[in-house]
Amino acid sequence: MKRLYGFILLALATSSGLPALAQAKEETFHGDYAVSYLGLTLARSSFITTFKDDNFSVSGSLSSAGLAELFDSTRGTIVASGSVGKAAPLPMAFATDYVSGRKKQRTEIRFSRGNVSDTVNNPPLKKRGKDWVPLKDADLKSVADPISATLIRAKNLSEVCGRTVKIYDGEMRADLALGAGSITPFSVQGYKGDAVTCSARFVPVSGYRKGRRALEFLRDKSKITIAFAPLGTTGIYAPIYATVGTEIGTITVKARRFEAK
Repeated sequence: MKRLYGFILLALATSSGLPALAQAKEETFHGDYAVSYLGLTLARSSFITTFKDDNFSVSGSLSSAGLAELFDSTRGTIVASGSVGKAAPLPMAFATDYVSGRKKQRTEIRFSRGNVSDTVNNPPLKKRGKDWVPLKDADLKSVADPISATLIRAKNLSEVCGRTVKIYDGEMRADLALGAGSITPFSVQGYKGDAVTCSARFVPVSGYRKGRRALEFLRDKSKITIAFAPLGTTGIYAPIYATVGTEIGTITVKARRFEAK
């Protein structure tokens, strides 16, 4: 369950005429986020994203907070890197370490030209049963990790939505289909301007167990929205606000800070 919802929350991130990053110019951004349910903070995360010479790197941390901390303390780190392609960011490497209670997990993913070239889970994932939808080779082509997938390249806000993001987290492959969007003003520490809110639909592809109620709810009934705002002059848009409908209610992810360093 935790891995499933973590996958969704992380996943809260087209033409040759797009502006290219200036050579040798470096731009760094800092984003702090809070995950809440019924107004109660469940987790906090912080990310630093740097663009330089058509490359990007992201480092972040995530920790449980509030009531969630009382029941099961969770701490984790995330790093991702890649290049800024003409149509979309191309991931090169992704790694996440987390500790939840007594459980520890590290996942590393390597990419080559947008395709997964290697995945390492430590400890190894458990053997799956007959109700498991296995990964196919084709599922690991033209995909992104959960962090790189949230970085959208577009000429302007009106072109951010209306696309499908293919995500792989080291076990599950899923699509996040971004539907029609609306542009509204948004204000948070470090950013005051317009953001575009896209409707979204979660579509599991492989690497999951059939019949899971939580997964079926996300696929068939969940209402998901993701708002994106520009990262300076990079031509990249990143999530600034998101809502995810779950069986227990709506979970909200909101930026508390979204600014250039």
